[in-house]
Amino acid sequence: MRAIVTGAAGFIGSTLVDRLLVEGHQVVGIDNLSTGLVTNLEHASRRYGPSGRFVFTRVDVRASALNDIVAATRPDVVYHLAAQVDLRASVTDPQHDASCNVLGTINVLEACRLAGVRRIVYAASGGSRYGAPVRLPVTESTAPNPLSPYAAAKYAGEVYLNAYADMYGMVPISLGLANVYGPRQNPHGEAGVIAVFSSRLLTGRPVTVFGDGTASRDYVYVDDVVDAFVRAGRVQSAAPGIYNIGTGQQTTTNEVHRLIAEALGGTPPPCYSPARTGEVQAIALDVTKARSHFGWAPSVDVERGIKHTIHWLRGALEPEPVALADA
Repeated sequence: MRAIVTGAAGFIGSTLVDRLLVEGHQVVGIDNLSTGLVTNLEHASRRYGPSGRFVFTRVDVRASALNDIVAATRPDVVYHLAAQVDLRASVTDPQHDASCNVLGTINVLEACRLAGVRRIVYAASGGSRYGAPVRLPVTESTAPNPLSPYAAAKYAGEVYLNAYADMYGMVPISLGLANVYGPRQNPHGEAGVIAVFSSRLLTGRPVTVFGDGTASRDYVYVDDVVDAFVRAGRVQSAAPGIYNIGTGQQTTTNEVHRLIAEALGGTPPPCYSPARTGEVQAIALDVTKARSHFGWAPSVDVERGIKHTIHWLRGALEPEPVALADA
């Protein structure tokens, strides 16, 4: 199988690249390196680059060059993970967020249409698309209710995928991801509570909890998410649309801090600040649909996943990286 992965240098994208290569597929990775790190792809480049099974191209998905890359690759599937993922950045600069997350997705769809690619697997936002649902865990039949520019833009991507399915016979699958965490997640960013808390506490620094710490999220481990992408890319019977990818379990921010503190043998208590605009209070995703159509289910609980993440961070922590400029 030939695959293109956009956002390939991100922590989810690079983990997906590794998994696809291990399974014997040919992969073209695309990333503008605005937030992704080329070091995440070192193993793939070193082991599979010489044989031509892995090729990395630094390009923005909004660039016209994407059309040529998709046409030349003739992929069986495009995994579209490239995105602006910082919720707070979407509030302060919604135009940039929409440019990346809406126009970027449209450009990917157009490149696929022109090249005759039918299967696209899109990283949607299950953690933000439903807003503040009354019943948890939430199913895909719940009406979308985006409460931030980021959530609105990611949901708009879903709508465009569905439109292209109707107009051109594509088979796009949107995976509504819960809060993904694990190795390679940027511990210096704003998103990714588990990575941020773990890195700060590992280095003896206090953490800041926004709100009173009772806000809950559905934390899903990166390897489980990658497994969902792989299954969605190869399944033949799944209909276009949204599929929740999470655990169905809620974990509060205070509980995340407690689990990390226990794994580290004790840490300072958190500092508390006012809640941030646009963030939901509670979310958990019902994954019955993905289990039924893909045979997918999460395998790593949050306690074990936190321990895996801390183990990786112990060997990876370095001074804060300087992100390269957009291509």
